[in-house]
Amino acid sequence: MEIIIWIIMGAVVGWVASMIMGTSEGLLLDIVIGIVGAVIGGWLMGYFGYGGVSGFNLYSFIVALLGAIILLAIVKAIRRV
Repeated sequence: MEIIIWIIMGAVVGWVASMIMGTSEGLLLDIVIGIVGAVIGGWLMGYFGYGGVSGFNLYSFIVALLGAIILLAIVKAIRRV
């Protein structure tokens, strides 16, 4: 059941991050962006001494969104080169 929640949250986070960054990636890539963004955001928050993704709540959503935006910014920068 937890994997289904990760997929749903990943899709929502990836979609919102794509809207913020002005990209259109598709459902499958939105899920991947959201899940990888949660890992990046969790690592980044841990680096600064805060908690990472802790479940299905607003804080985890914001952390994952931050990571997904960072991921999309890096991908956009690489695509331009």
